[in-house]
Amino acid sequence: MAEHKHGSMDITVQEKTYASFMTFVTRFTIGLVIFAVFLAIFAT
Repeated sequence: MAEHKHGSMDITVQEKTYASFMTFVTRFTIGLVIFAVFLAIFAT
């Protein structure tokens, strides 16, 4: 069985994917809040 050294794997792709996902979630959440405020103000 091969020896595994902790921290030796290249995870740059995973880090970029996670950063992109968090950016999307943040922007989507802000958009939902703005939409909810818009509905609260203008929907009667």
